[in-house]
Amino acid sequence: MNKNMDPNYRKRILVVDDEVALVEILKMRLEVKGYEVITAYDGPEALEKSRSESPDLILLDLMLPKLDGYRVCKMLKFDEKYQDIPIIMLTALAQESDKKLGLEIGADLYMTKPFESDQLMAAIEKLLG
Repeated sequence: MNKNMDPNYRKRILVVDDEVALVEILKMRLEVKGYEVITAYDGPEALEKSRSESPDLILLDLMLPKLDGYRVCKMLKFDEKYQDIPIIMLTALAQESDKKLGLEIGADLYMTKPFESDQLMAAIEKLLG
């Protein structure tokens, strides 16, 4: 059965950040909104979970251990199987050049930390349709 046809299907969001406290806060906020949340704390784990868990959306930090968020995003967006997963880059990198690069390699949205929680939730809901 197509996951979108299942009335009990909960949209899955992969939260990727090396700040454990931030991951936990986002996980709680998203679960309250009815989303299923998967977590990863470094670049290789983010790629592995993106491929094995098929999330509906990814919240991706840029400054990650082992493999940065730019490379994770690029690897997913250049793979036909995963290129349609919306990616929101959530990062402390606020330079215009960082934002431009993030959007150029395929991020659907670029948000800087600290972010407004309501603004993030609205963006997630919009991207998930």
